[in-house]
Amino acid sequence: MQHTFYSNGKLLITGEYLILDGAKGLALPTKMGQNLIVKETNSGAIQWKSYDADGSLWFEDHIAFQEIKEPNNTSAESVKATLIKILQVADSMNSNLLSDSEGLTITTQLSFPRNWGLGTSSTLINNIAQWFQIDAFELLHKSFGGSGYDIACAQNNTPITYTLESGNPRVEKVVFDPEFTKNLYFVYLNQKRNSKSAIADYHTNKTSQLSNYIATINELTQEIIEAKDLELFTQLLNQHETVLSEILKTETVKDTLFPDFDGAIKSLGAWGGDFVLVISKENPKSYFAAKGYETVIPYEEMIL
Repeated sequence: MQHTFYSNGKLLITGEYLILDGAKGLALPTKMGQNLIVKETNSGAIQWKSYDADGSLWFEDHIAFQEIKEPNNTSAESVKATLIKILQVADSMNSNLLSDSEGLTITTQLSFPRNWGLGTSSTLINNIAQWFQIDAFELLHKSFGGSGYDIACAQNNTPITYTLESGNPRVEKVVFDPEFTKNLYFVYLNQKRNSKSAIADYHTNKTSQLSNYIATINELTQEIIEAKDLELFTQLLNQHETVLSEILKTETVKDTLFPDFDGAIKSLGAWGGDFVLVISKENPKSYFAAKGYETVIPYEEMIL
């Protein structure tokens, strides 16, 4: 018997790290994601294969059921160790699933390149949660950590706002379909930011002004969702970028890399890597290509 599970990728447009402290963020699920296919075998173990978007095998290993059922508290950071930890937590939440298994072949397939930062981990966690029939937010919290907005995107096919209220996720579907999407592009900065280390940096730089910053970001998020024209939208995103720059004590990506660009640029997610949102009246592909950034994706091609 075979079961297939699928989860959407994600892009966080507003809120960034402040979501960890209760700010409201606008998040968009992407057209690309990851599936997980489970086939029953009689091999007595789990054979795991993970494929990147280009079809290349990026991870393959053999996992004994004993490694999941009898955890040893390893601090290893390898792909296999991380995967086993997620499976151990999933098994602790529903121990029946693997108890009767005689063997499994599991295949994961990304439809976005793994280094793009669109949610290789979150789509995997949400797929495993579907397979185990458990709560994906709880699985994330107990295994990998993070705010959980990426899990919300994995599960929803529309734009959402995401807030942590007393540590619990609050997900609201919103209408965000501006007439100016033809002026919006996502540009990949050719480097992936490690979200764990980025979160640690944020906690180091947090200030006593945090509650004021959160209130400002909440207002901006709502105004960005409701913005009807490109000029106002651009102004609001620039304000948001300035606020985050102050909190993180980091220059904006436009000031650092693209000071001569005629348009607005906003960092997304973990500042300093992955994608940026670009607002431009003209197609900016040639500008970014000349600077070595070849991946420029129009909004309509990226967002569900």
